[in-house]
Amino acid sequence: MKIGVIGTGYVGSVTGACFAEMGNTVICVDKDQKKIDQFCSGKVPLHEKGLDELVERNLKNKTLTFTTDLADTLKKCDILFIAVGTPPNEDGSADLSHVLGVATSIGQLMDHELIIVDKSTVPVGTAEKVSKNIAAELLKRGIEIPFHVVSNPEFLAQGTAVKDFLEPSRIVIGADNAKVIDTMRELYEPFMRREGRFFAMDAKTAEIVKYASNCFLAAKISVNNELANICSKAGADFDNVRKAMGADPRIGEPFMYAGPGFGGSCFPKDVKALVKTAKDFGYDAQMLTQTLNTNEKQKFVLSQMVIDKLGKDLQGKVFGVWGLAFKAGTDDMRESSALTIINELIARGARIQAHDPESMKMAQSAEYFGDNSSITYFENKYEALQDADAMLIITEWKEFRTPDFEEIKKLLKAPLIFDGRLLYEPKKMKELGFEYGSIGR
Repeated sequence: MKIGVIGTGYVGSVTGACFAEMGNTVICVDKDQKKIDQFCSGKVPLHEKGLDELVERNLKNKTLTFTTDLADTLKKCDILFIAVGTPPNEDGSADLSHVLGVATSIGQLMDHELIIVDKSTVPVGTAEKVSKNIAAELLKRGIEIPFHVVSNPEFLAQGTAVKDFLEPSRIVIGADNAKVIDTMRELYEPFMRREGRFFAMDAKTAEIVKYASNCFLAAKISVNNELANICSKAGADFDNVRKAMGADPRIGEPFMYAGPGFGGSCFPKDVKALVKTAKDFGYDAQMLTQTLNTNEKQKFVLSQMVIDKLGKDLQGKVFGVWGLAFKAGTDDMRESSALTIINELIARGARIQAHDPESMKMAQSAEYFGDNSSITYFENKYEALQDADAMLIITEWKEFRTPDFEEIKKLLKAPLIFDGRLLYEPKKMKELGFEYGSIGR
């Protein structure tokens, strides 16, 4: 099939590369010339496992191209995916200006029948708004061209997005035209190796599915963090609690971990957006609001452990920090707990020696820590611990799971570790001579 993808961010680039991998002819379009030049040269300007190889291979096979020319893209495609950003507004609602701006451009430029697919995460009713924008522009042009707007939410986790797209847990299609649904089924057929993964419904229902999924997972994380905090106070071990709970098929093992709070581009934004949507319809989504409140509180738990141990005044203290990204497998710093934890320690006079396998460049951008003189970055994780008063683990990178503990002990001023990810066994750490504190224990 001939496919266009508008937007070459995290969702758009993965969508385009994966459709091309299955033999479709895909054009990805973006107004950012620098980003397009990077993609055209095979250099993917974001960190996502396996994406580089897909882009390089399909550029070579000429099944994937990148351009800034939207008009030409519209002429050459039959299915057009909108995958632009929907950042949160101050009131928590999703900013649809980019999505609706694209819809307006489509109406101004399209010259043949198109299936237009909302791939961006958007609130209920967006498909209708996209449809109205396109129709309004066609009316201004005085022409009638048939088009169909489809809701097709993405369920991609950063760090495993390529795998998630190639081996989807489900495909959700929101449309009211049987022929269009059949076309979308045909497009996704190569990805559905098992039956029962294709769900067709109306557009509004499909739009809710993505928000509902992320809100449920975010709530599950917040419940686990609350339970972990109770375990810490009661002297229980949350790691054993979660394992026993997860054995119940009604609860399940996935996402049964405690940590320093969820972050990233999806969970915080999507929970806020659904709370705002509920409010717009006259409903107070109290549990979702509490999920957000619990999460914000959780981001201070690790720094509070440090304060409880070393005091409120941390002037002159140095902390070796492992992990800056909101989770392993990505360089994304959006809503990362590391931002809250590190800023809290610095505000109390501490200095930070930080290491992250992927996100240190991102961390130094003006959007995050910038040129903060209280933070020094190290390419080597052990060098970040040299003469530090304690070690903090914030992100659960695999390379942090089995470190050289003897080397760590030599480097630290005192064998003191604060673990936000429950990576190590307390008994083992005690045997190795460490004073070890972790969330949930």
